[in-house]
Amino acid sequence: MKKKGWIILAVVVVVVLMLFSWFKGTYNDMVTRSEAVQAQLGNIENQYQRRADLIPNLVNTVKGYAKHEESTFTQVVEARAKATQTQLNIDDAAAMAKYVQAQGELSSALSRLMAISENYPDLKANQNFLDLQTQLEGTENRIAVERRKYNESARDFNTYIKMFPRNLLSGMFGFAPMGYFEAQEGAQNAPAVSFE
Repeated sequence: MKKKGWIILAVVVVVVLMLFSWFKGTYNDMVTRSEAVQAQLGNIENQYQRRADLIPNLVNTVKGYAKHEESTFTQVVEARAKATQTQLNIDDAAAMAKYVQAQGELSSALSRLMAISENYPDLKANQNFLDLQTQLEGTENRIAVERRKYNESARDFNTYIKMFPRNLLSGMFGFAPMGYFEAQEGAQNAPAVSFE
């Protein structure tokens, strides 16, 4: 009987160790994937900040040529201020929507600012303006790339935590699905530009 007791104890210990190993590995995978999503979010914020840092130089360059476009400059500055004050929080859908909306308003204001250059041939030939415009276009591309990478990372994480039996652990340990960056409503339409 003693030999049978030791065998049962050994089987129980092996099963417990296997379960512990699985729990530990699954939890650590969730943490790793969650951190990857957070890091990708940081990359997005970095590119938005880069864009915000370029805006004052761009506005000042355009101001020198287009003094009577004051309302456009004001819109850009106000949109930039709003975008930099809005905090990104992927755990709060309303805060994330507000952040995306603020960034969209800034993009729209920048589009109007860039359209001003069409009315000022000297501005279009200004090397500083051309350099800033190129940097801004590059930044917009980087933002799109980082948002795509974030969405891929969030999708990977969300899929991982929703699959059975990991969904039981994710709920138990407080891992919730991450939100996605989505196109703003009306983003498929080009912004209206008016020089009245």
